[in-house]
Amino acid sequence: MQSTYNFWLVAISFAVATLASYTALDLTGRIFLLASARLRHAWRLGGAVALGVGIWSMHFIAMLAFSLPIPLGYDFATTACSLGLAIGASYLALVMTTRARLTALRLLSGGILMGFGIAGMHYTGMAAMDMTPGIHYQPGWFAISLAIAIGASSAALWMARALSNDDARNVFQKRSGAALVMGIAISGMHYAGMAAADFPLGAVCGAANGVNTIWLAAMVSLFTLAILIVTLMLSRFDARTTFLVGAVSKLNGQIIRLATLDSLTGLPNRATLTERVERAIQSSRRERSLFAILFMDLDGFKTINDSLGHSVGDDVLAAFSQRLLQCVRSSDTVARLGGDEFVVLAEHLASREDAGVLAESVLERMRHGIWSDSQPLQVMPSIGIALYPQDGDTVDTLLKHADAAMYEAKRAGRSTYRFFERSMNEAATRTLLIQSALHEALSAGSFTLHFQPKFHGGTDSLVGAEALIRLIDSKLGTLPPLEFIPIAERSGQIVQIGYWVVRETCRQIRRWIAEGLPAMKVAVNLSPRQLLQPNLVAEMLAIVQAEGVPCQQIMFEITETVAMQDAPKTIEMIREFQANGFEIAIDDFGTGYSSLAYLQRFRVKQLKIDRFFTNGLDEHGAEGSAIVSAIIALAHSLEMDVVAEGVETESQLDILKSMQCDEMQGFLLGKPLSANDFGDLLKHRTVAA
Repeated sequence: MQSTYNFWLVAISFAVATLASYTALDLTGRIFLLASARLRHAWRLGGAVALGVGIWSMHFIAMLAFSLPIPLGYDFATTACSLGLAIGASYLALVMTTRARLTALRLLSGGILMGFGIAGMHYTGMAAMDMTPGIHYQPGWFAISLAIAIGASSAALWMARALSNDDARNVFQKRSGAALVMGIAISGMHYAGMAAADFPLGAVCGAANGVNTIWLAAMVSLFTLAILIVTLMLSRFDARTTFLVGAVSKLNGQIIRLATLDSLTGLPNRATLTERVERAIQSSRRERSLFAILFMDLDGFKTINDSLGHSVGDDVLAAFSQRLLQCVRSSDTVARLGGDEFVVLAEHLASREDAGVLAESVLERMRHGIWSDSQPLQVMPSIGIALYPQDGDTVDTLLKHADAAMYEAKRAGRSTYRFFERSMNEAATRTLLIQSALHEALSAGSFTLHFQPKFHGGTDSLVGAEALIRLIDSKLGTLPPLEFIPIAERSGQIVQIGYWVVRETCRQIRRWIAEGLPAMKVAVNLSPRQLLQPNLVAEMLAIVQAEGVPCQQIMFEITETVAMQDAPKTIEMIREFQANGFEIAIDDFGTGYSSLAYLQRFRVKQLKIDRFFTNGLDEHGAEGSAIVSAIIALAHSLEMDVVAEGVETESQLDILKSMQCDEMQGFLLGKPLSANDFGDLLKHRTVAA
């Protein structure tokens, strides 16, 4: 018999197939993200009902679009059976798609089973027509319909899994396109199956009941659309709820992390360390055991931070924290208190010596360790150690005492460790007092300059002076540079103090000239922190010019060790100073690198022999004399003058004169004098021309 189709019902069936396909893709993404096995099972069952009804409705509406010259109808029980097959096939699809792994074998097996399920649903629905004589199916089209069903099912499984990530880019557009392709495939299977059906002439439909086809199609369509839309809305609502719950959970995790961990290094912060030390105190008190606090900060870190920037400083801190974790035991707690301060809590120690071994191990591995990041570590720690219970029984006391021991390690030469001793409390208290005095010194006028005279090696005439700063505090008295300069260097106050020294030196030179005294060349020391200032030469030049003093009256002294830290930069700075009329001297020569290649490139005016070698003239006899003689000969070969520091005995003076040392200074020749006393010296002492 000749068959016809209702175009509008065909279009509705295609729309239902496409919507059902999109629902399948959306549900797959939802189910795949669920953590609970029970929830996944519940969503599979509910989703299978919705999908089964959607796919079955597509076929049923498409069957209603089909008409023959005879009345048609459908047996209820058989139609219900076809619906059951659709739901079963949908459940199978969801189970296969939401497994942990979708292998090629599982994909093929699932596609075959689901394809047979959909085909079974279609042909069971056809059987519900109860045709007499029965429907004859053409083998070719029948096989094509099965192939389409299996291919469409396999493609559906693959696309559902591929598009299961709700967070993927343009996921809605991708799922919509995939749903359209799947809708075409499902519809294609149905109409291929219908093409396979051959209805004999004179056949009668035993299930014809006279129900209005258009009305039935409309009811089924609306009911199905309602089920699919509600399912999609529930899926989206649940996804939104899950997203919000996840966001809140993530936020809580971040809050906990911020409260307990350092944001830069990921190490425990001060609050977490305090809690762990308190637990360690309680545990050690019960077990009568020993633990140690290793307090450390990074030598030279402030120099890196100031010269290279905070981003580089942060990289150094992060690298150091990771290396420190590799240097200690797995049971130790490594925390960052802030800045460049780190603490190691080492519990369950057998003796005091174990803490020393741990500190030495950290220092040794930091010096010579080969690290996976292959980055040179530009800093080393100084470590202070406090032990429980002998050095304190509270967190604050232990940290304070370990901090005091750390500063003692810095005073001992840095990159070493020290155990806390009771005398360190006094030193720490004095350090705090000096820091307070420095804070007010410039504004309060607490600084003063002394001038140590320098004499010609051959004629004993006065050739200049070295400016030495003193701090006079109402509580602490007069402080020498060696006591407060390192503290000012660490705090960064040394930069402004250095500018004050140059300004005050220039003013004093002008006062001497105003009194009719000879103009003296005065040497001023430059600190490591000052040398890092990018505009140092310009600032010094501005100060000297503002005070009306010729640049030739000022000589800047740079220690050999500092000069060699960045020799190319030092050379550039020396050239800039010299271009503006200043002279440069290398101080403490022989105690640092003593690189002859760079010494030649520096081309400075003077070399100052460190007092260690001057003392060696008496203590080491011929060997000491040989070293000093070699330094003087080297300097003269490079056309540099030589100044010997720390001349304190007549024998030293005689030896230096015999070696033709150009200039000398020391307590034997003249102690540091106030500006007025140095003026009196100028009046009564021969001054070199």
